[in-house]
Amino acid sequence: MAKAFFRLQKFLRRTQFLLFFLTAAYLMAGSLLLLQRTRLVIQQGSRGTSANQALPVLEGMAGVGIADPRTLQNPRPSPRLLVGTDTMQEPDVDQQHGPRWLVSRNLELRQLRRRWFHRFISDQEPMQTAGFKAMKHTAAHQGTYVGCFSDDSRERTLKGAVFYDLRKMTVSHCQEACAERAYTYAGLAYGAECYCGNTLPATASKPEECNSECKGEKGSVCGGVNRLSVYRVEELRAGARRRRNVIYRGCFRAPENLTDTFPASLIQPNLTVEMCSEFCSKKEFPLAVIRWRECYCGFPTGRFSLHNGADRQLCSGTHNASSAAEGKYCLVYQTPVQDTRCTDRKFLTTKSKVFVALSSFPGAGNTWARHLIEHATGYYTGSYYFDGALYNKGFKGEKDHWRSRRTVCVKTHESGKTEIEMFDSAILLIRNPFKSLMAEFNRKYAGHLGYATDRNWKSKEWPDFVNSYASWWASHVLDWLRYGKHLLVIHYEDLKQNLIPKLREMVEFLNMTVTEDRLLCVENNRDGNFKRSGAKQKDFEPFTQEMKDLINGYILTVDEALRGRNFTGLPREYVPR
Repeated sequence: MAKAFFRLQKFLRRTQFLLFFLTAAYLMAGSLLLLQRTRLVIQQGSRGTSANQALPVLEGMAGVGIADPRTLQNPRPSPRLLVGTDTMQEPDVDQQHGPRWLVSRNLELRQLRRRWFHRFISDQEPMQTAGFKAMKHTAAHQGTYVGCFSDDSRERTLKGAVFYDLRKMTVSHCQEACAERAYTYAGLAYGAECYCGNTLPATASKPEECNSECKGEKGSVCGGVNRLSVYRVEELRAGARRRRNVIYRGCFRAPENLTDTFPASLIQPNLTVEMCSEFCSKKEFPLAVIRWRECYCGFPTGRFSLHNGADRQLCSGTHNASSAAEGKYCLVYQTPVQDTRCTDRKFLTTKSKVFVALSSFPGAGNTWARHLIEHATGYYTGSYYFDGALYNKGFKGEKDHWRSRRTVCVKTHESGKTEIEMFDSAILLIRNPFKSLMAEFNRKYAGHLGYATDRNWKSKEWPDFVNSYASWWASHVLDWLRYGKHLLVIHYEDLKQNLIPKLREMVEFLNMTVTEDRLLCVENNRDGNFKRSGAKQKDFEPFTQEMKDLINGYILTVDEALRGRNFTGLPREYVPR
């Protein structure tokens, strides 16, 4: 009897362990499924605040503005937009037929934070020794591997150009980028950073110290912590030369003393644009200046700012000594070399005392403004969200917690009293709503650098998008005007047309100082890595007359609100459409 009881007890213990194991396996499988579904929702979702946050004002509400959805008792009545004393009927949009990809703000923020956490954990996993042994410098890279070198961030040798791709960096990608810009050497660090130059670093390191695996190529070495894996790419330059762009900047009056203005020069009897550009590229200068047989290399400076161009005819004889207004004018070309005087950035060493927002409606140029601010100040900007595409391209503030105060300002598309009053001050960036809506629609269907297809524009998603997002454009501005504590209003169109004065105004608002040469460097790199390229959609009018009437009403409301707060009204180009 005792023996049978002992066997039963042993069986129950095993069963208990088995049940525990099965329960744990079930929970793990459920967690993985949840994470997979979360990633799918994030890819389909909208960034920032849901359009449901911005609904037009209902009849009978006092004042000019747009009501908070929390104050609406009945979501189904037809909303009206108040424009002075006139009213305009907005089309009623049945919520059950709304865009499938709109999700609530709180749900999306939780998903963004979850994705940030898991990516952060994966990025922190150290490379194992066994993995390092498997890594090699393959012949497929084409360039010749030179060795592992020490990299000093304060005084870099390979400083001709800098590229980041914290997800897909490969040795070949770095080599091709450097070769296309006429550099001799390509160096990789931290598994994701690419540096170009024409001079080898001075200090060699042990080969095993370059132990970071390339983010986009398993088994390949991409430097290490303060270590560069350096390749010679000169043999690639002949093939890349066909793809390199030398951009004509214009005809300008030559400075009085060219040798003092430009650090390098060359005199050649039969000087050509290609010869001068090649010479200046090897010297790692972004400008090639030609006057007669003389070639000068340098940067835009206070002496030679490229702001006041001259008639091209005044430079028509710069290649011979008998004309060109006695040498008073010169031709200027942009070489493939990047102006790196303003590319180094870092986090604030001490926490900022003032919590500043960089607020805009999606598609209004927030990423471009961040690029300008970071390069002008030398400090990273933060974000209320986490955008992996931006982080991978060098916006390292994306992974920093938005309330860390280690960044000069924080990107946000949020509106509403609570979200706005968290900030001490804000730069409010406003763009033409017609352009903003198209830019955000392009981003949703083709990413930061692509264009939506004709099929996307002709689908029912586009009119749903306009009806949902147009009111958000207005409510975003009106909420910040109402609840913002200290505002600097910047119009995207003014920033684009008068970059240096407006950028200086933004930098001063951030309580930062910047030199004139650094601002000129920013102007020379004004587009950054997020200018849309490729097959642009054909000229067409995506807005129906009904859409135009709706948006024009919002424009009038916002313009009146800005002037009521003693800000400059919207640019004239906004209306009429």
